[in-house]
Amino acid sequence: MYGKAFAPEYQGALTTLSVNSSLTDVLAAGTEQLRAAERAGERTEAARSGLAVAEAHRRLGQVADADRAWKASYRTARDAGDGAAMAWALWSGGTLARQRGAFPLAWRLLRLAAELGGTSGDIVVRGYSLAGMAETGRIQGDYEAVTTLHEQLLAEARKRGEARHTVWALEGIAQIHRNTGAYDTAYALFEEAAGIAAGAEDRRGHAWALRGLADIVSVRDGDTERALELLTEAEASCRAMKLSGALAYNHKMRGNVLYRAGRYTEARDLYAQAHAEFEEMSEPRGRALSRLGLAKSLARLGRDRDETAAELAELADVLDGIGLRHARQMVERARTELGLAPERAGAEAAR
Repeated sequence: MYGKAFAPEYQGALTTLSVNSSLTDVLAAGTEQLRAAERAGERTEAARSGLAVAEAHRRLGQVADADRAWKASYRTARDAGDGAAMAWALWSGGTLARQRGAFPLAWRLLRLAAELGGTSGDIVVRGYSLAGMAETGRIQGDYEAVTTLHEQLLAEARKRGEARHTVWALEGIAQIHRNTGAYDTAYALFEEAAGIAAGAEDRRGHAWALRGLADIVSVRDGDTERALELLTEAEASCRAMKLSGALAYNHKMRGNVLYRAGRYTEARDLYAQAHAEFEEMSEPRGRALSRLGLAKSLARLGRDRDETAAELAELADVLDGIGLRHARQMVERARTELGLAPERAGAEAAR
């Protein structure tokens, strides 16, 4: 039903690159082709090779370089009058904005990309841009608004037999079910995504699916060792492809698994490692979430209760500022778990 996964963001002379190509290899090939296209005055080719450069930088966590690259790709595509290439550049910029926690900008760029993809007749970039909008809403916790869009994109991907996009949609819907407590449904969807990704040789999608399965195995079944095995398998793919962001989220999830198992010292170390990785790539959402896990681990290891309460209050503001609508609930759950007074009660008592 599904063919081998491909990477439509690798365009022009770079279509021979695999979805599983190491990002350092993609960056080298993209930079070489970009320079050759610029020397030859081939603006469309320069725009499309510049897209691969932007995406490699983004996935490697090189935010400033990625920002320069997608903007350059967009300007070159605009000069060439290539609407589809402009849409792809906007998609890359919107995806980077979401990664940086700039959600309003992500919405704007991805919406423009979807519109331009539609008018230029590139249904793939339109679908990727709509998927980006859906993922942005899901990350913000606005499940009601984007669940239908996830399901619509899943149906379209299944119809076209696009393995990579099918895997993305399944994982997104699975994450919504996991976050709303429907663990069995989430597990089945992650399992299906893992199977499709493995058959289509989509190592990135497979790694994210394994991470989702590890989470469910840990929280639902309490099977710590199986969860860690799944994360170790996923980590191998992340390292092979140089997926900095996915690797950092893998480490944060390993921290979650260890924390749930009461292995607080190990969890503390993993959260600290993930926090440093997110800091290096300027990823505020991952940084804040790993900091939350670190605060909980330190509390379990005997940290002063007032210090913990103060950090949780600060983290609530940080998460709210990023635009994560469920942030306050996450922090309140942590307070309850650690036996701390609710923030409002604590604030009133301090007056």
